[in-house]
This record gives sequence, C-alpha cells and structure tokens, in this order.
Amino acid sequence: MTRMTLDGQLPADIHIRLLAGHAATGRPVFEVLPARQRDGGLVELIGSPGLVLGCAAGDVLRVDTDGEFEVLEQGKNLCIQAARLGDHVTPESFAALQAAFAEVGGIAEAPQDLRFVVVTVARSVGLPTIAGIMNAWSADIDRIEWWVGNGGVAD
Repeated sequence: MTRMTLDGQLPADIHIRLLAGHAATGRPVFEVLPARQRDGGLVELIGSPGLVLGCAAGDVLRVDTDGEFEVLEQGKNLCIQAARLGDHVTPESFAALQAAFAEVGGIAEAPQDLRFVVVTVARSVGLPTIAGIMNAWSADIDRIEWWVGNGGVAD
C-alpha cells in the first residue's frame, strides 16, 4: 500500500512493526507502518493502519519488541477502516471514496488489490460527517463493513 503523508507532516524516517493480532495457528500477524522517531524511544505514526486497531496517523506511541503498543498522545486524526466480506472493493467505488474524503481533507488508501480501505481524516471533521460519507459510500456495496479503527470519538 502506498502511504501518503498528511499535509504539514514530515516524511517517515523509520518503519515500525505493530502487532495486528494472531493467525488461527497462533502465529503473530504484524503490520509495518511509516513513523518518525521521537525523543525517549517514542514514535509518531505517519500513516494510519489497515489491520491494527487503536491508533491513527499522528498518534505518539511506545512500541515494545513484540509489536505491542501504547498510545501516549492521541493525534488529530481518526482512522476509518473498511472491508468487504469475501470480496474486494472495486476500483470505481474506491475512487468515489477518495473523492468524498478529499472534499473534507481526508486521505483514503488501500493496498493494490483493494482487499481493505483505510481513511485518515481529522477528528475536527466530526463523526456525523464521517459517518455520513461512509454510509453513503457503502450503501450500494454488498457485505461491506466499516468502523473507527482507533476507537476515538470526534471532537
């Protein structure tokens, strides 16, 4: 997945590995994300995750060697994640989502095969507006679900 940096942020200088969960075999599953090093061994996420829950671009994290993390400072963004059960999002629907979030200053991203979608959008946009965009976008797509991946609430 190509990750874009948000306006006003410097590009990533490292990539970190966060624990996304465990496979049926019990083996850990990781997601690699762009970040910037901060003082005291902390990192600031530059890209929002597609698999990991609990963080978004702009959050400051403490990450241990097993990929488990703690959000020490919540950033200004929400991470919206979406997936189509048993299928992928179409290029046309993904383009429509990108256009809708561009209007409010957000960024929609996805891996090349479009198996999931990640949106990074400012909390200040407000959850009602974000939900309106996501609900309108997903209304005609079978078996799609979306959620706020960092569990935050809009200000």
